Amino acid sequence: MNPSTSEAIDRSGSCGHPHGHSRGHALRHRWPAVVGALAAVSSFLTGADRTTVGIVVAIAATCYFSAAALGRPWVAWAAIPGGSVLIVAGGVLGAGPLVTLGVVAAILTVVALALGVSRTPVTVEAAGLLAYGGLVALGFALAPTAGLVLVAVTLVAHAAWDVAHLRRGGAVVPRSLSEFCVVLDVLLGAAILAELVLF
Repeated sequence: MNPSTSEAIDRSGSCGHPHGHSRGHALRHRWPAVVGALAAVSSFLTGADRTTVGIVVAIAATCYFSAAALGRPWVAWAAIPGGSVLIVAGGVLGAGPLVTLGVVAAILTVVALALGVSRTPVTVEAAGLLAYGGLVALGFALAPTAGLVLVAVTLVAHAAWDVAHLRRGGAVVPRSLSEFCVVLDVLLGAAILAELVLF
């Protein structure tokens, strides 16, 4: 190999694969984080309020519970648009978002029992749903600013749940869902808290 060819390879990456290609591959591999960041930025810029942030928390918790109740990890992704549609439908019928998701959770519990899925993940996710949902309900009951602080803190705290599932390697929900969720939770929650402190 002549020196000029060797230098060209050194500049572009080994065996004709530029470093840019490696970065592109890494970016594609991290698409859940990218989508989560975009969702956080979009929500923040469109003026995320107490209700919006609370719904994000509630849907996130419902996603995990839905996947556990049906024993199908992919259901977690489907629960995002599905939960959103059901909340809108519930609103048309006069039901609040937490009431709607509560009814969904009750139905999923019955389905889980009927299917005979493993009770451990269902129990764990039900506990998470009740804990995070309870904090959101409390945030809705407080004064607007105090309530927004609580639901934003709850959203950031939900990232711990996401990280725990990332470490479990997709046993209950896909790793992509947990990665998407942890980025969305931290960025959106932190941005709202920072705005409240600074402005």
